[in-house]
Amino acid sequence: MKPFNQYIAMICMACMTGVFTTSCQKEKAVQQDRPVSATSITPAKMGVLSGVLGTGKTVRDTIRLTAGTYQLQGIVYVDTLDIIQIDPGTVLKGIPSTKPQEPGGTLVITRGAKIFAQGTATNPIIFTSNSPTPAIGDIGGLVILGRAFTNRGDKLIEGIATPTPASTWYGGTNGQDNSGILKYVRIEYAGFILSTDNELNGLSLGGVGSGTTIDYVEVYKPLDDGIEFFGGTVNANHLVVVNPSDDGLDFDEGYRGRIQFALIVEDSTSANRSISHGIESDNNFYNDLVPVTHPQIANLTIIGLPNRAAATRNNYPPSLTGRYGVAAQWRRNSQFEVYNAVVLGFENGWLLDNTIPAGASTAKVQEYYRDGISIIKNSLVHAYNAPFHSVNPLYPYTSIKPYPHIPDSNKVYPNALDPNAGIRLVNPFNRNIANFFLPGRGIGFPPTPPSPALSGGYIPGLPAGFIQTPFRGAFSGDPVNNWTNGWTIFNY
Repeated sequence: MKPFNQYIAMICMACMTGVFTTSCQKEKAVQQDRPVSATSITPAKMGVLSGVLGTGKTVRDTIRLTAGTYQLQGIVYVDTLDIIQIDPGTVLKGIPSTKPQEPGGTLVITRGAKIFAQGTATNPIIFTSNSPTPAIGDIGGLVILGRAFTNRGDKLIEGIATPTPASTWYGGTNGQDNSGILKYVRIEYAGFILSTDNELNGLSLGGVGSGTTIDYVEVYKPLDDGIEFFGGTVNANHLVVVNPSDDGLDFDEGYRGRIQFALIVEDSTSANRSISHGIESDNNFYNDLVPVTHPQIANLTIIGLPNRAAATRNNYPPSLTGRYGVAAQWRRNSQFEVYNAVVLGFENGWLLDNTIPAGASTAKVQEYYRDGISIIKNSLVHAYNAPFHSVNPLYPYTSIKPYPHIPDSNKVYPNALDPNAGIRLVNPFNRNIANFFLPGRGIGFPPTPPSPALSGGYIPGLPAGFIQTPFRGAFSGDPVNNWTNGWTIFNY
């Protein structure tokens, strides 16, 4: 455990008072000159991790957690320029907190530090609760802070009370910043509400750069969002979010990265007080903040609720004040590019939520949502009410449904009399069925037609960096090629 260093505190104060660039460049130069050490930790040697890991701020540490089970007590930090390496099969169990201003066991990778957590499909790395009866919010989850761009400058990450023994700032000017590797990692029962709109998520990514690898990551039963991208340029593939209390994926502060192959499965038993959406994305109305939030997403599947009564229910369960929202809410001038998506089980599907408050620019709203800036192509969007919906009078999808009720692979697939059956996933609302989220291949008696998701993918034409797929949604429909096999969970 590292003692708090007063010199570093003075540097951070200097950063806050307007000399961030000069001071932090000097700090980084000093850090680079530190001697390097390597520490191997076993569960028997240090079963409970707490505070700031490593030997001290005068040493650049590489800390290896060998395979086994560890406990996280409070917020555990990997300090600037230090590295934590986590072996496949390692389980990190967060101890639930008894303090209202502190989350349960949480791991924070500070700006300039790195995490190398590389599990395998048969031996994933798991962050979970230490409680014998785990519940959402038991742990604070995983926080990674980087030096990539945001449109809010340098910020303190949400959900962590100050002061802290290590820096919780994120943001910078290095779009290619590298915070390490997450691969075959599962995060369960995470999230923490410090105050209203001041929360930790299952995976919180602050200013994480494109040099970072995020691939095969599941967030299961998070208290807030599954994964929130606070700016940054990191790309992420093979994501699974199951039963988020709030949103599945959340983008803001100018996030501009690529996401391919993502599955979001809504919680059918509970909704959030701030309205639970599959996706929520924000930029800003009043200032031309750049970079503008503009994720590029391909091969996305979002599964909502099994019937309209559930999708429109408020106060569900009665002890909560939450309600369900839409499949994807794009608001406050956020932009998007979405290709080859499958969306079903919501009252309304794609929501352009640019309600224009007093003082905001109507012209700017129109500019951000004009054709070619925000794009959705070759996607199957079904809803109980309107596949497309808008509260912006420039786009009155509430009263005008823009696509006819006939199949057309070059447009968003039409709403059908039975919107869930129209897409024909295997059995999207029954998690006891193997491969419930795959597109059906026409198996059954009486015979059923194959899912329209098996074809119609936008190829060629996907932006650079994406894999071209002939199918729509996150899966090809072949159970052998189901990339969630072995390392994910959907019920327990």
